[in-house]
Amino acid sequence: MSLITYLRRRFGRRPASAPAAALRRKVRVRETPGVDFRAAGDLYLRWFVELGSLTPDQAVLEPGCGTGRMAQPLTGYLDATGSYEGFDVVRNAIEWCEENIAPQHPNFHFRHVDVLNGVYNPEGQLDPETFEFPYPDESFDFAFLTSVFTHMLPPELRHYLQEIRRVLRPQGRCLMTFFLLNEESLDAARAGRAKRRFAHEGDGYFYDIARRPEAAVAYREEDVLGFFEQAGFELHAPIRYGRWTGRQSQGAGQDMLVVKPA
Repeated sequence: MSLITYLRRRFGRRPASAPAAALRRKVRVRETPGVDFRAAGDLYLRWFVELGSLTPDQAVLEPGCGTGRMAQPLTGYLDATGSYEGFDVVRNAIEWCEENIAPQHPNFHFRHVDVLNGVYNPEGQLDPETFEFPYPDESFDFAFLTSVFTHMLPPELRHYLQEIRRVLRPQGRCLMTFFLLNEESLDAARAGRAKRRFAHEGDGYFYDIARRPEAAVAYREEDVLGFFEQAGFELHAPIRYGRWTGRQSQGAGQDMLVVKPA
């Protein structure tokens, strides 16, 4: 029996609804061919459990929760003693989650944060380099960010890592995705095998689309590991490289890393 089948039988199915395609496009949900909105959430749930050691009774945080693609399968996994908190800069996405997920699941909460982002929220009033997550210290057992740091520049990324470290409990874990640049991925980009080339260079990062750095941001792998060390993290599991470079990977499209407090 697969993990997803087991979870569904034990904890029940998540809500069947999915946000409209126009709203998913607004928060840049890129649906992999053959993997729809719901199936993508199921895949990540498996990785949360297998790589991130998530259990049903834990407190979960998702910065950049979007339209609830990851929250929905978690409603069928977290039990009454577990909890979920998600926030996002796109107000319409949060409103959809509040209307379609939260009423049936009182341990799931969503909030809008007006943080500036050049792609998602260009009129945002809060500085991403100083924004304090609206939660007390050591509130969560598990956090995850999918395709969030791929749209953030180094100063704000480093600050977010510090905030994640602050709100995680001593035994907590955080799963996050990146575009990592190493010898293999750089060779693939130069040879045209990768889906993105990241031909433009900024101050400590690379980006894919001219004059739109935050549309797709990549980092050198050694720099990301350095960011983790500076924030007080260490790897919890081996890096799971993604398919974006043309790898025959069992992972996601992007590269996945799981860290824990050092």
